[in-house]
Amino acid sequence: MGGLLAGPIRGVATAVLRAPVPLEKPMRLIATEGGARLVSLEGVLIGEARPGDPADLPEPPVRPSLEAAAAAALGFVGLKRPFHPVCFTCGVLDDGYGCRVFAGQVEGAPAGHVASPWTPHGNFADEDGLAPLEVVWAALDCPGSVAWVVQEGGGGLLGTMTCEVLRRPRAGEACIVTAWPIERSGRKSLSGTALFTAEGELLARSRQIWIGRAPTPPE
Repeated sequence: MGGLLAGPIRGVATAVLRAPVPLEKPMRLIATEGGARLVSLEGVLIGEARPGDPADLPEPPVRPSLEAAAAAALGFVGLKRPFHPVCFTCGVLDDGYGCRVFAGQVEGAPAGHVASPWTPHGNFADEDGLAPLEVVWAALDCPGSVAWVVQEGGGGLLGTMTCEVLRRPRAGEACIVTAWPIERSGRKSLSGTALFTAEGELLARSRQIWIGRAPTPPE
């Protein structure tokens, strides 16, 4: 959803969700000065996007290798205790229907530093063979929450995401998604996520604010 809102914005964009997204109902995407707003047919503001501040973006830690990310994905907590089985990003939908980004703890990294391999499926490719902006944003979404689940327990709902996409990956291009916790205050958790090629090129990065419950020990 954030990537859809950010589509008209060049460079860094900040997307904010204001209300639960109504499923299987039409909505209106309205261009604003410098951004966009998404509203229900009843006029309820669902989300909005505006140009973001590059200074808000965190510097990613050293990326894990593709092999380390694949090993980490085997420990993704959602495989044992599914969060949202039909989630487009981290759900267990077949490849080509969802992204299947299963971020797990990276061996030898600080607690909460998670990673997953991700290869954009051809089903999502645009006419240029690239993953659309909204799919790149989606791949960076859930790992930011998983980082906190792994470190302290307790998840949340995404409130704000500031993202910079430097290059959209090609369909079939092997990538690494990584995420890490930054700080937590009450019900507000701040995390960072990043997308790399297998060779180490930084493709995208984000800063996220998650609103959730008090931490509970993971099962």
